Amino acid sequence: MDFKALLINRRSVRDFQDKEVPLSIIKEIIQDTCLAPTAANGQPCQFIIIQNRDYIKKLSDESKKNLLSDLEQNPESPIKDYEPYLRDEQFNIFHNAPCLVFFIGPKEVDSLDVDCALTVAYFMFSATSRGLGTCWIGLGACIRDRNILNEIRIPPDCRIAAPIIVGYPTSIPPAPERHSPDILKVI
Repeated sequence: MDFKALLINRRSVRDFQDKEVPLSIIKEIIQDTCLAPTAANGQPCQFIIIQNRDYIKKLSDESKKNLLSDLEQNPESPIKDYEPYLRDEQFNIFHNAPCLVFFIGPKEVDSLDVDCALTVAYFMFSATSRGLGTCWIGLGACIRDRNILNEIRIPPDCRIAAPIIVGYPTSIPPAPERHSPDILKVI
């Protein structure tokens, strides 16, 4: 796949075939992410791969519980738009994906969000080149139960920067309409 095709074909996928992604492929994709630029070449991102669908559902339920608690504290939160889904016991934040990859890193790294975003972009392009679909699930980062965090090996000094689902898509959604670049000035 040439680069332009890769840009066009990378879509947010939320509907997956009932087919596991081999761990070896996930590891190859993660290896490709090592090429991503990071601030001062710090490379702060670490990865947790979860391929157990029951465990992924457990993580979804934990995030939903915490998001609803946050909503009770702040009823005007933008999360309010998701409230019906969060209250639906059957709804899985991770869209029943066969694989979830948490991108984590040290809380004290000021550039962690940007570094992880760049790393995620490389992950998504690498996955797309292999016929896989991905989606960044921001609502899935709300894991607070220390027992769960310990089970998935997130150290207390680290946080989830990006939860990414990956799998074989049932179809590739069409690209949403994009506006032209807004170039404010050329000097």
